[in-house]
Amino acid sequence: MSLAYQANPDANTTAAIPIDAVTADSFDDYREACDEASQQWFASHAFTAKAGSHLVCPGADGTIARVVVGVTDDADIASLGGLPLSLPEGIYAIGRHPWDIQNLELALLGWALGSYRYTRFKEADRGSAVLQIPAQSDGRRLQAFEQATNLVRSLVNDPAGDMLPSHLSHAAQQLADEFDASFQEIVGDDLLEQNFPVIHAVGRASTDEPRLIELNWGRDADPAVTLVGKGVCFDSGGLNIKPGGSMRWMKKDMGGAAHVLGLARLIMQLALPIRLRVLVPAVENAIAGNAYRPGDILIGRNGKTIEIDNTDAEGRLVLSDALTLAAEAKPELVVDYATLTGAARVALGTELPAMFATAVEVTRGIQDAGEAIDDLVWPMPLHTPYRKLIDSNVADIVNSGPGFGGAITAALFLQDFVGEHDWVHFDVMAFNNRSRAGRPEGGEAMGMRAVFAYLEARFAG
Repeated sequence: MSLAYQANPDANTTAAIPIDAVTADSFDDYREACDEASQQWFASHAFTAKAGSHLVCPGADGTIARVVVGVTDDADIASLGGLPLSLPEGIYAIGRHPWDIQNLELALLGWALGSYRYTRFKEADRGSAVLQIPAQSDGRRLQAFEQATNLVRSLVNDPAGDMLPSHLSHAAQQLADEFDASFQEIVGDDLLEQNFPVIHAVGRASTDEPRLIELNWGRDADPAVTLVGKGVCFDSGGLNIKPGGSMRWMKKDMGGAAHVLGLARLIMQLALPIRLRVLVPAVENAIAGNAYRPGDILIGRNGKTIEIDNTDAEGRLVLSDALTLAAEAKPELVVDYATLTGAARVALGTELPAMFATAVEVTRGIQDAGEAIDDLVWPMPLHTPYRKLIDSNVADIVNSGPGFGGAITAALFLQDFVGEHDWVHFDVMAFNNRSRAGRPEGGEAMGMRAVFAYLEARFAG
């Protein structure tokens, strides 16, 4: 179990501070049922159980008697997500609440995710409050979602010097070992020998060699699902070097890889009946005498020629070889995650991931699943007429569009390397620029739980 919560072996003997979750509409009835001292306490703090607010209520002996938190009838990650690091250290338990079991599970997940802190290089200045999990809650599932999300967060939060391609490979191998999955990688010049020339070209300037990481798990008889994650472990922009302000957070450019490793953990830990394949092209987009150049023409694994307009449009390049490999096995579904374009952030902001998909029913399935579990995604169009914007006069395709519709043209670039199977592409921020309840500042999983819920409904429902 997490340090943020624990099983409640015996609610009658375990001393825990109750957390009463109350809606604003029901607060008057709740208040009137309390003793006079509590009513005065509410009044003195002008507490009305507004969603997102909470109040610590003292007992007669000066200890905490209860916590009252304002919620809505439909829970989300924020319902309890702000409490673990706001409440005094201690053991708490869910008291009164308005939720059915599905909403209760979501509120509990918010508590777990709100407890996360990145402590690899700096110890936390205090512990978190600990919540006893109600007996009716599925603690195993809660733990799986927490661990998968926090894996994504920590991989993204690691500084680039500690999360280069070789480090990312190590993380993938540890995950494979934990769940008895197979692991392999193709490194350095072996990429050329095995026909992954674009991955090699983008990553060859780094002293940490480029590689294609692969993980396989599941039974051959089960439907095949392939996850592809952009693993640009640091993006200088290459010879089209980024300005300093834009380069500062490029340690998170492997956020797509982190997402597919987190999703793989969820799939394996909860034993979905699928044949899972994970592909991560892992590179550092560095600058050296052998770096690829604007104006170069690369030949991809599938034989397409790619004109390089901008070396800072490298993520779609490394994904092209990996998506081509994925298509060769003819899986039922391919899902890729990438921190691909600033254009997606301009269109949707930093907190809503863009989703492109080739099948309407898949789009709707993932979007509906995300809405049900507070992991929102937003569909964007694969607008075919824009494909002409990335035509090249000297090659089959150019890697950078004209400066507008950039998220769409990037997705259309990838589609040139995708087979006939269902395909979903996520253009994600992978990072919270601000702290919100249950979603602390720093690395973040976006759209991961939504895809898992869709996969579960499609293949295990």
